[in-house]
Amino acid sequence: MPGAEAERQRSWNTAAVQPEEQFSYYREAICQAFMNLTPEPARGTGFAAEVQHVSLGNGAINRVTFPEHIVRRSRSDIAASGERCFYLNLKLAGRCTILQDEHEVSLSAGQVGIFDSDRTFVLQHDRGPSLGVISFRVPADALFGRLPAERDVEPTRLSDDPCLDPLIVETARSLNANALRLASDDATALFDVLLDLVALSVSRRGRREAHATASFADATTLALRRAIHERLREPGLTVATIASVVGISERYVHKLLARAGTSFSELVMARRLDGVARDLRDPACAGHDIGRIAFDWGFSDLSHFTRRFKQRFGLRPRDWRVQSNSG
Repeated sequence: MPGAEAERQRSWNTAAVQPEEQFSYYREAICQAFMNLTPEPARGTGFAAEVQHVSLGNGAINRVTFPEHIVRRSRSDIAASGERCFYLNLKLAGRCTILQDEHEVSLSAGQVGIFDSDRTFVLQHDRGPSLGVISFRVPADALFGRLPAERDVEPTRLSDDPCLDPLIVETARSLNANALRLASDDATALFDVLLDLVALSVSRRGRREAHATASFADATTLALRRAIHERLREPGLTVATIASVVGISERYVHKLLARAGTSFSELVMARRLDGVARDLRDPACAGHDIGRIAFDWGFSDLSHFTRRFKQRFGLRPRDWRVQSNSG
């Protein structure tokens, strides 16, 4: 696992080089982590910056901290780059102004914006000695595949969407915090949830509010399922906890899950049992007591756990483990 994790992340820190070399080191780092870019040298000597890159399937997370400066994407940068993508930026500190085509999009801390790698742009980072951004690289095909045909994606502050902004921001923060804690497939699945939310927000632009209710319900259901998934191991997980996390009422939690053909207790039970079943098949957990695994997945009553496990899989947990690891 440590080797696999190392393959998923890379990092650069200008503290590793002499002050007079720091900006050049930073420029090379962001070109490797992002794409061909042309940052403008900052005044004076020294440039305290750090870049962290985490792979997410065909996408990526880039976490960057830096002083005030400007980054440009020129026509020659575009010509020298590979596959087209979009960048989804969550501003952490300071301000970033995105200038692309005839659009000017300003992002403050906590706001999210999107822009295209296939068009020239200027990013003006200012308002603070130490600035920060979480930037998700979104393959163009992954976004266009979620949008109506021929839908153009202009540089946009998604934070202007009052329905979806809290969900997009929470999902982006959660993915950033847990990308390396989750298995690669789970992190990619959460990235897909984020892209679903972004696509809903982009496609909503220009629509009448009459179309918003279904989109909001779909987006909230995605956020609801993700919130449950992240907290499955918490004993005594309640509807009230999930409702508070997502920012909706308990009644609306029940309504959304009923709309999806399930209930809170059924969904939590099924996900927990699936988690135990995976661990019982995992050779890395072969020495773990079954009761310990069940407790780790939020079960507090072993007899109830065993009964529900057999109902779902047709075998007792012990027999499931033996069958899964035989041969």
